[in-house]
Amino acid sequence: MIEIEDLTSWIPREVAELYKKEGIRELYPPQSEAIERGLLEGKSLLVSVPTAAGKTMLAELAMLKAALSGKRSLYIVPLRALASEKQAAFSRFSDLGIRVGLSSGDMERRDEYLGRNQIIVATSEKADSLIRNGARWIRDLSVLVVDEIHLLDSPNRGPTLEMTITKLMSLNPGMQVLGLSATVANAREVASWLGADLVESRWRPVELKEGVICDGVLHFPGETASIPSRRDDLVDLALDTMNQKGQMLIFESSRRNAEATASKLAKTFSKGEGGLGRDGSRLSEKVLATGESETARKLAECVRGGVAFHHAGLLPEQRAIVERGFRSGDIRVIASTPTLAAGLNLPARRVLIRSYRRYEGARGMVAIPVMEYRQMAGRAGRPGLDPRGEAFLMAKSDAETRDLLEHYVQGEPEEIFSKLAMEPALRTHLLSTMATGFAKSAEELQKFVASTFYAHQQDSWHLDATIEKVLDFLIESGMIDPDLRPTPLGELVSRLYIDPLTARIVVDNLRAKEKITDLTLLHLITMTPDMDTLYVQASDGWIEEFIHQHYGELCFEENFDWMMREAKTAALLLDWISEEEEERIADRFRVGPGDIRRVAETAEWLMHSAGRLSEHLELGSTFKIYQLEKRIHYGAGPDLLGLLDLKGVGRVRARKLHRAGYTSLDKLRGAKLSDLAEILGPRIAEKVFEQLRGGGGGEPL
Repeated sequence: MIEIEDLTSWIPREVAELYKKEGIRELYPPQSEAIERGLLEGKSLLVSVPTAAGKTMLAELAMLKAALSGKRSLYIVPLRALASEKQAAFSRFSDLGIRVGLSSGDMERRDEYLGRNQIIVATSEKADSLIRNGARWIRDLSVLVVDEIHLLDSPNRGPTLEMTITKLMSLNPGMQVLGLSATVANAREVASWLGADLVESRWRPVELKEGVICDGVLHFPGETASIPSRRDDLVDLALDTMNQKGQMLIFESSRRNAEATASKLAKTFSKGEGGLGRDGSRLSEKVLATGESETARKLAECVRGGVAFHHAGLLPEQRAIVERGFRSGDIRVIASTPTLAAGLNLPARRVLIRSYRRYEGARGMVAIPVMEYRQMAGRAGRPGLDPRGEAFLMAKSDAETRDLLEHYVQGEPEEIFSKLAMEPALRTHLLSTMATGFAKSAEELQKFVASTFYAHQQDSWHLDATIEKVLDFLIESGMIDPDLRPTPLGELVSRLYIDPLTARIVVDNLRAKEKITDLTLLHLITMTPDMDTLYVQASDGWIEEFIHQHYGELCFEENFDWMMREAKTAALLLDWISEEEEERIADRFRVGPGDIRRVAETAEWLMHSAGRLSEHLELGSTFKIYQLEKRIHYGAGPDLLGLLDLKGVGRVRARKLHRAGYTSLDKLRGAKLSDLAEILGPRIAEKVFEQLRGGGGGEPL
């Protein structure tokens, strides 16, 4: 076994001392193997080892070695929340003089300032947009780390991840590439594409027992055990875990199920079994301070009993409270949708996958892949805290128990396959490949496509027909010339990071529509493939009436089912910019507060893109679009726009000022501090006052 002290042959002693202070004296077996395979000598590696077996530390060592010799690393993650978590973790290297940067948000920025950092963390989408926008430091990378590299298989994220890796390897031929994953069945194939050696192991620092629970009996391969039973496997397993002073993660197939499970367990615990009393009340108050929505009230009630739910409908600050509460031990059980399994560092004594089926549109309820099961099961077992981890699926019969043991517990994960052949992915990525100069002719395009993971897995001629169709679309839309050179429009669309079909829909409708209102523009962006529209439910009978009432303002849409979803999403945005309370919007549209923010964030980006297209092509709606973009950002009416430039003044405070007669910055400049304090409170009033005088409290206005 390699000890930390032994690493001083490759890295400065202060790095070894930092890890020693964190209690690390020797490396885990997979880590030792990675060092022996040349990790600290610049060798590219694919590391496929279980969760908590030390993958991140290997990446840290490679990045630290590069940073301390003046070189730069990029660490790619799938989720923004995970990017923030990694940046916070890597920031402890500031004691070594290493700067860590986070690139997220605006997709049309180069973020050149990030080049001052030795370690940069970004999502694959953001890294892709930095390449498109010509960030110079992207061409000067010594180490590329790709966390959760099995997401090459994802229909949503896979193509962007694949093209980003392909482009970065092309730009930086000598770069060390580290791919990290807990589950890659065809790891040799992926390693071969990366030009990497493979480090593969099933070793874990904490033993993981996987099984199935059915009627109070825990079934493991070759053995069974029982738990104290009250005829409800969910409650019994949770109480048994609490009695062992452990924590538990429960994965549900839907948000509604996650909330229902959390509520059920919170009620059980609040009766005196496993409840947390004072700590739960403190956390509950923190949740309520984030807003008065139905979701917030439900979550606060659950947290009071030491239980929480976690899904994308929560606000980021609510998810942060839940995650911190779980890490501190104040929250003992989280019921979550599978998003929590995608890399956030929240291990638990036990994991329960309560439903192994999930709803997938036209296919109905389908069984999850073995790879996804492994991601969830791998969260069981906290190194240094638990003697072992246990992960269970839930069954209703002996036959189902046998099937689950065979398919999931003893089964092998599926191989991962490139999803680049899908037309929407190719539409976006072929344009950016030409707009960024990676291919300037048909021959160069063919050569570039031949370097992708798709071409590594199968003959790239399979793509020829789809590529031809996509190129025809791009030529017809005026984004590339017949000789495949990008037009100024094509270059703009690529930098904006929107689907070329989105640009085509925006341009065609802005040209076709004579009268353009706010609702016209809101409907227009909901028609694009870049907007996730809201589901229409049986109780949404009002939408047809809304469409009928506003038909003249809406854009033409052939498919009425799509029109219903677009109109519902546009109506939500209309309520948002009309300053409707978030709680009322959440209730009317049956969404979580997090959904409102996410829809508004996407709408702001698409409205900005529409403005840039209108400006570029002189379509005549530019000022109106940019004004609407700003209103979406703040969720405010047009009469507040002047006040919203003040830092610390959101839509609620701006409306208070407006009602008090302060309708512009000029009128505010004549106000007394005491008058503003009555409206805004002393602290905010002082900040506003400093900004108005051009002081240190904000930017001079």
